Amino acid sequence: MSGAMLFIKEDLKITDVQVEVLAGILNLCALAGSLTAGRASDWIGRRYTIVLASVIFFLGGILMGLAPSYAILITGRCVAGVGVGYALMVAPVYSAEISSPSSRGFLTSMPEICISLGILLGYISNYLFAKLPLMYGWRTMLGIGALPSMMLAIGIFAMPESPRWLVMQGRLKEAKEVLLKVSNSKDEAESRLQEIKKAAGIDGSCVDDAVEKPRRTRGEGVWKELLLRPTPPVRRILIAAIGIHFFEHATGIEPVVLYSPRIFKMAGIDSKNKLLIATMGVGLTKTSFILVATFLIDKVGRRPLLLTSVGGMIVSLSGLGFGLTVVEHSEEKLVWALALSIACLISFVAFFSVGLGPITWVYSSEIFPLRLRAQGASLGVAVNRLMNGTISMTFISLYKAITIGGSFFLFAGLAVLAWLFFFFFFPETRGRSLEEMEEVFSNGSCRLSTRPVTRDDCEMN
Repeated sequence: MSGAMLFIKEDLKITDVQVEVLAGILNLCALAGSLTAGRASDWIGRRYTIVLASVIFFLGGILMGLAPSYAILITGRCVAGVGVGYALMVAPVYSAEISSPSSRGFLTSMPEICISLGILLGYISNYLFAKLPLMYGWRTMLGIGALPSMMLAIGIFAMPESPRWLVMQGRLKEAKEVLLKVSNSKDEAESRLQEIKKAAGIDGSCVDDAVEKPRRTRGEGVWKELLLRPTPPVRRILIAAIGIHFFEHATGIEPVVLYSPRIFKMAGIDSKNKLLIATMGVGLTKTSFILVATFLIDKVGRRPLLLTSVGGMIVSLSGLGFGLTVVEHSEEKLVWALALSIACLISFVAFFSVGLGPITWVYSSEIFPLRLRAQGASLGVAVNRLMNGTISMTFISLYKAITIGGSFFLFAGLAVLAWLFFFFFFPETRGRSLEEMEEVFSNGSCRLSTRPVTRDDCEMN
């Protein structure tokens, strides 16, 4: 969409306000998708929820690719948004539930890697399809997104169902078979099965192939337990999940990804080809540093990586705000200010991608208890999409009101608040099983630990 908007505005003769709506409407519709995805994934399973998301997104892509008018384009964007909401909720949860504790960070960050790779491929396709006639170019940029969604819908049938969802349905034999495939050893598979059965309320000594479904296996009563009568650990988990999703977008990544051609233009790059090439640099940086993060997240841990990431974002956003302010108020073209702006924009994307970007999805998908995980994760995604939509739909109006430099100084201030929030509210979860997360969040002195919290630590406290 970032590159397509350059041509949509020219072809359909739309205003800046309509551009903002087009950019952000997907995320507001994803809000509706994410809020219903949790219940759907508890009802039909994680795997079939991914299929459903793919079909919805395919329909949205086709509508956008064939859109004869702005109204149809918006409709297609809304339909695609619902699919995005489903996918963003279920993909990290599915990854977390089939992963062992030793590799969960790496595997749960894979969806974020693939999102970044998709963004990079989108930037490349923008550059290639920009050479087509105006009325076909941007439609091809958007319509081609329907192809990967169908590949996913077909490919997911070769993947196993979540063993935790199978246990919730009483299908113990199937769950054990999946765990034997995705665990490092038979003993690990057996140990994980015992923990999952305990979390689901099934007797650990039960060796039956199937049992009666445990109570509340389809999400009944979960919202009451999450929002109305949460236990202290669940309340802390909920605050952590909502907080990290809020700050992921409140710190400004969406304007950089979505409006990077416009930002580069304000920094002094005029040619459309050069704008699209510079934007590809953003996508390449994002993908590269998320790859780095996947190899660090299970070795360094979530908390140190997150604090380092946000600290670097604060410095980068401040530098970007300063550089763009100088460019905006200078009557002549200052090469050093242009270079500073581009360098800070790239470094901001790098710091975001090495920590806050992937950890948001890893952390929020692994901290909720089994009975609350699907709908708890969907609530986090809903906040994520709401913030994404709000920021993307108001950024043009924001920088026109307080200047482009001022808007990034504002994001820098929010990043400072984010760093403080993560420092005081986020415990380390590396190396802990999903069934131990309530314990991790139940002890005040454990919350500030920068290393994996052990059971003995919390018992001593």
